[in-house]
Amino acid sequence: YELSEEVMRGAVMAGHESIQPVIDAIIDLAEQAAKEPFDFEAEDHSAELEKIQKLVVADLSAAYSMTEKLERQAAVGEAREKAKAALVGTEEEPGEMSGETFKSAFKEAEASVVRGDILKTGKRIDGRSLDQVRPIEAIASFLPRTHGSSLFTRGETQAICVATLGTSDDEQFIDGLDGTSKSKFMLHYNFPPYSVGETGRMGGTNRRETGHGKLAWRALQAVLPKHEEFPYTIRLVSEITESNGSSSMASVCGSSLALMDAGVPIKAPVAGIAMGLVKEGDKFAVLTDILGDEDHLGDMDFKVAGSESGITSLQMDIKVAGITPEIMEKALAQAKDGRMHILGEMNKALTGAAEFSIHAPRIETMQIPTDKIREVIGSGGKVIREIVEQSGAKVDINDDGIIKIASPDGEAIQKAYDMIHSIVAEPEEGKIYKGKVVKIVDFGAFVNFFGKRDGLVHVSQIENRRLNHPSDVLKEGQEVWVKLLGFDDRGKVRLSMKVVDQETGEEAKKEESAE
Repeated sequence: YELSEEVMRGAVMAGHESIQPVIDAIIDLAEQAAKEPFDFEAEDHSAELEKIQKLVVADLSAAYSMTEKLERQAAVGEAREKAKAALVGTEEEPGEMSGETFKSAFKEAEASVVRGDILKTGKRIDGRSLDQVRPIEAIASFLPRTHGSSLFTRGETQAICVATLGTSDDEQFIDGLDGTSKSKFMLHYNFPPYSVGETGRMGGTNRRETGHGKLAWRALQAVLPKHEEFPYTIRLVSEITESNGSSSMASVCGSSLALMDAGVPIKAPVAGIAMGLVKEGDKFAVLTDILGDEDHLGDMDFKVAGSESGITSLQMDIKVAGITPEIMEKALAQAKDGRMHILGEMNKALTGAAEFSIHAPRIETMQIPTDKIREVIGSGGKVIREIVEQSGAKVDINDDGIIKIASPDGEAIQKAYDMIHSIVAEPEEGKIYKGKVVKIVDFGAFVNFFGKRDGLVHVSQIENRRLNHPSDVLKEGQEVWVKLLGFDDRGKVRLSMKVVDQETGEEAKKEESAE
């Protein structure tokens, strides 16, 4: 579904109201069964914070005015080491502050600088205004051999997205609590260490990557065509090459472009954006397209993805006690403006209608009667294996008699289609077929003309002249054109060659009688 901002806000508020009885039940249970609460007060780092600020507040302010991420991180690191040397000291000469206390207080000092600047001046770390999206560059058909691809860059966040189209053999099997199911749409997200300037072991997908991929999956599945209209298995892979602010939303944008580049008829392009929040008392600021540091030092990570018509997925992480309906409304409205801007930039990447990739398999669908399924499959799958081997196409048949024939080669699809059609269809009286002579007898020739179906061409129907024996003009294995004259009293097929032009396969013209 594509939901409007008003409907989405109403859904969140309805969920909030509906959860109140559950919260009340938890409180009631705690009053009866929980242990007695103990007093807890968070450590007061105000004195330590003041000392750090006196030493490096100017350095931190200068560092957080740098727009380039690595340069900014290096400047913050220098300020940290300067304060640490003065306050923590070394093992030989320890200072007045412990390492753990310094770590917590220094983070508070960073947050104070970043959050204070945003609330006081409305300017952010990289100099943007609160509702400004970073520069965007979107390129479709980025990779030459894939079915669909894109390179999506937003500021210092970049994703290479690849779309691959497959057949039902490529569906993902999912072992769930209620049994095994299949998925026809997959989106896999990879976040290698080098995307954030780190080294590390590159193993299997972790929980974070699984979650980010599922969020992007939800954003896009709402606009996919029905499987009956587009009978492909779709796999998207988003490779994050650089990250500084929502790479999952970059994956949504890049994957949407890759789908369109692959020729998938989605309802509408989808874009995603990450919103942030800085809140101090009654004052707050909603941030569009947050950086990594604004996520770490802010109060909310609010991701919204959708099309021009509405929202398709939403995720919110809140680090404060709660937000008001006013903040929610402002965040959704600001996110919509940002989303529309990104969709406009994405549209520039697709200059024309994307053609279906020549490398992707074509899938032809045909329906056969269910009582013919056994004939198409054959004993032990013999017939369907022969069709696949001889045509070169992949053939899949389900219990409803729906057959999908797939191949990048149109001729292979047609050959498989014709072979299946010849098995399940009945020959039509009066129609001309191309056949092969399989046996010659004294009274005529048997011709295989329709799948495995044979028929007799009587010696009198071979040519418009009297023959001593069919072998005078025919030999086994010879290809001939025949017309189905009908069926005899026993249901046997009657064929004729003489009424068909053997050169063209057209109906032979009747010779006009002499006057």
